[in-house]
Amino acid sequence: MQPCIALAHEIGTTQVSLLLKRDHTWSASITSAPTVLVNRLERQAGHPLSEGLTPEAAREKLMQFSQALAAQIDVRFDDVASPAAVSVRQVEMPADVMLPAFVVISADGKIPDGAKAVTWNYGLVASTYAITVTDEAGGSPQTVWLDADTGSSPFPIAANIRPPTTLEIVRQYLRLGFVHIVPEGFDHILFVLGIFLLTTKLRPILVQVTAFTIAHSVTLGLTMYGVIALSPRIIEPLIALSIAYVAIDNIMTARLTPWRPAVVFLFGLLHGMGFAGALRDLHLPHGQIIPALISFNLGIEFAQLTVIAVAFLAVALWFRDRPWYRMRVVIPASATIAAIGLFWTVQRICGV
Repeated sequence: MQPCIALAHEIGTTQVSLLLKRDHTWSASITSAPTVLVNRLERQAGHPLSEGLTPEAAREKLMQFSQALAAQIDVRFDDVASPAAVSVRQVEMPADVMLPAFVVISADGKIPDGAKAVTWNYGLVASTYAITVTDEAGGSPQTVWLDADTGSSPFPIAANIRPPTTLEIVRQYLRLGFVHIVPEGFDHILFVLGIFLLTTKLRPILVQVTAFTIAHSVTLGLTMYGVIALSPRIIEPLIALSIAYVAIDNIMTARLTPWRPAVVFLFGLLHGMGFAGALRDLHLPHGQIIPALISFNLGIEFAQLTVIAVAFLAVALWFRDRPWYRMRVVIPASATIAAIGLFWTVQRICGV
């Protein structure tokens, strides 16, 4: 059976490049996970979901759904739809887990004469994704993030697209970092809750969160700059395993051991590479990478603190001094988190 991954960080797994050509046509390249894309089309059509697809089977399935796929690509010029013709350009589903599985869909259409702006909408994503728009007639390529099937704002045609200011970059990636955790990063939420459940004392929580923050900041930056790279097909199962480990450790001990921050730090390195998966292939101008990276990281930190604050105010504030708190709250919650983490580990390795 072809190994497959149930990605928790769907954010960033779909990438779109839209090219506006001088001959009054447009073309789009859509890169996404093949099995996920096929399953979405099958679900919409009310068909059974395929498992263990080969590249040839995935290509055949996608071509069977070509009309449904084209219908989900909504390109409009001055609010007038330009129907898309689609084809499957490439399907890669390597047996080597070091290599990513992906499919590239090509879409083409016509640009009406005199069109002044174009908008994009794609209905086959369930999370945030990036689109890069390039106009051969002039202007600078621009990358923006869109939420799920939300349509883009109009992109001017044949005019210099004003590059976003630093403030706009900070605002956009601060929000993106926060959303990557809350609500879209359920696995990261469980990991943070695993850190929180060990103890309700402030110092142990801060020690662990600080170790986690430093670690994921390091690998997030190194991965973004291409210094390190590891396939999501390896990172994702390890992240799931880290969730289970922290939760099981909560059951085994009720205090912060000397090695716990070190373990959390190591797991933070993995999570940082997972975070970077949402930001790679952005094609940002070099001068924008630093503010985007810092803002994204700050957004993650705000989200983590939000998760801890909500957990504290909802549960720990009221019950942490009760003698039954550990037996009735910490252990059952940690056991549940551990079970989910172990399930995800198996799921992401073999797609069961």
